[in-house]
Amino acid sequence: MSLEKVALLTGGKLLAGSPEKLATGFEFDSREIKPGDLFFALVAERNGHDFIPDAFRRGAVGAVVSEERQPPHPDFGLIRVDDTLEALQLLARKVLQEYQVKIIGITGSVGKTTVKEYTASLLAGQFSVLKAKKSFNNQIGVPYTLLQLHQGHQIAVLEMGMNHAGEIKHLTTIAPPDVAVITGIKPVHTEFFSSLEEIAAAKYEILAGARPQAVAVLAGDDPYCQQFARIWSGQVITFGFGENCHLRVTDLHLEGWAGYSFTVTYQGKKFSLKLPVVYESYVYNFAAAAAVASALGLSLEKIKEQALNLGPLPQRGEIIPLANDIHLINDVYNSNPAALQMALRNLSSLPARRRIAVLGDMLELGREGDKFHFQLGQELAQLGWDWLITVGQLSRHFARGAIAAGLPSSQVLTLAEAGAAAEALHSLLQPGDLILVKGSRRMKMEQIIEHLTGGEK
Repeated sequence: MSLEKVALLTGGKLLAGSPEKLATGFEFDSREIKPGDLFFALVAERNGHDFIPDAFRRGAVGAVVSEERQPPHPDFGLIRVDDTLEALQLLARKVLQEYQVKIIGITGSVGKTTVKEYTASLLAGQFSVLKAKKSFNNQIGVPYTLLQLHQGHQIAVLEMGMNHAGEIKHLTTIAPPDVAVITGIKPVHTEFFSSLEEIAAAKYEILAGARPQAVAVLAGDDPYCQQFARIWSGQVITFGFGENCHLRVTDLHLEGWAGYSFTVTYQGKKFSLKLPVVYESYVYNFAAAAAVASALGLSLEKIKEQALNLGPLPQRGEIIPLANDIHLINDVYNSNPAALQMALRNLSSLPARRRIAVLGDMLELGREGDKFHFQLGQELAQLGWDWLITVGQLSRHFARGAIAAGLPSSQVLTLAEAGAAAEALHSLLQPGDLILVKGSRRMKMEQIIEHLTGGEK
């Protein structure tokens, strides 16, 4: 896209550089700049305008700016706009209008990234699919993803996240979904909402902002999604374990470390499958992805064929075998009460000499944070976990709950930082152990994984 066209579509003014100069890509992180990219100088915790020289050194052809800045070179383009984030979003909206691309929008309290990855994998055998990198699901990530579109793409699979009401509504103004997925409503981000009803209303925004003929793909076992299904006027496909789900999973069985086997039934047809995952949530997320694929016309035979490539995602229940028959569960990407409860329950039935949980704080839970930590500590002890190592202040309530439920205090360590936990765990390990490492992103639990694997993860 020429700099002149970018200026036109964003309502900006080209201050420097040739109007005919082409931008071959778009980037908001100067460290990710490739030669030919146009840099959006976003203003957030750090001011992107300060990184324009770095973007130029890495090969950027220009920058979209909202502040008075001098170009680092006479040939470097500068496009002045009122607000660089709004310009990024506006450009993405205009670009999407130029392409005949179906949008799959995915939201929900848990599983968004897994459903996104699984959906893209299932569809890739029949369509040219664009998917969001990592968990790019916010006001920056969604438009950034759309700016990666090219003429060959047929489908874009997007996460739409939020921690405040109105955020998903705004994302749908940029990319209104043709298929809107809600994975379920759980107590996540409760720091910003007074009730589950408020969280549900915020998630419903993806349906309210969907295209008129959109298909709603909803968690059939979730009471809020059941309510959404009743009021949605368009086509609905529910997924889950319950007998009333359109796409239903039955015969679920955890076959040790080999993973889950199960049967999928949809419209009178069925197939059996095994996924090399040890979390039941992965099976549920697969059902969501299969429902999306079905909505787009894939047969169950094609879905099963594509599913043979699926497994756990990095840092989300990833199984890392260590020496001496030790199994390390790398689940450090994030944590919330529903996901941690599922992990503790599923892993408690796997064969292991001892089960050691290394748990960091679950954040953004507001006034109920202490209670959630205490209750999950109790459940950990009741499930028979042998050791608990906590990281952070909130996680001390894990320890309180576990000790209250009968875990000996001699088998509980409360530490302030992940580095200290890594050292303590290293000296504690014995052959045959199972280790779960999980916590919110800001707790830096990946340091423990790096310590145990020698930096390989």
